[in-house]
Amino acid sequence: MITIIDYGAGNLRSVLNAIAKLGYTTKIVSTPQEVDEAEGLILPGVGAAGHIMESLKALGLDNAIRQYINQNRYFLGICVGMQVLLDKTDENGGHDCLNIIPGSVRKFNEDLKVPHMGWNQVKQKQNHPVFAGIPDKTDFYFVHSYYCDPHDKAVIAGETTYGKTFCSAIIKGNMIATQFHPEKSGEPGLRIYDNFIKLATDTK
Repeated sequence: MITIIDYGAGNLRSVLNAIAKLGYTTKIVSTPQEVDEAEGLILPGVGAAGHIMESLKALGLDNAIRQYINQNRYFLGICVGMQVLLDKTDENGGHDCLNIIPGSVRKFNEDLKVPHMGWNQVKQKQNHPVFAGIPDKTDFYFVHSYYCDPHDKAVIAGETTYGKTFCSAIIKGNMIATQFHPEKSGEPGLRIYDNFIKLATDTK
């Protein structure tokens, strides 16, 4: 069963509803033990990375997520759920994150309108099953003021241009993360969830 982490993220219900539309059953969890028992794990996220880290630490979920990903189990991070995978964020004066992917989360240039909000193309940089059935340069929906800047460019699975070209998806092993919101991205977004769930539950 697919497991969604509940730490107070505002888009949890939207993710839940999108997956339910595909016909899958999900489990919402908020304890380290439940994370360890997950078949496939989704970390949704909206808001500030620093606040999310505070919530994850308070629930003891930060170490549980690290352990889960380090075991190369199927994980999907969404928006700020992707950003917290990096070492640190520049948001609100700087905060440490999960330190799973070396790199920083940086703010868009002040000359740009932020947040970056709306539909934008994702250029696929990796040939991965999570993109199955999704044409390259498909539009997905974004809402964010910060972007991920991983040190190892090999983990970048998608790129998008907004003022500059930035990392909009990361894949390393069975860890997958998107800066865009699949649950707000229509049929292509539902396909991302469907592909991930099939990978995680071996129902291809």
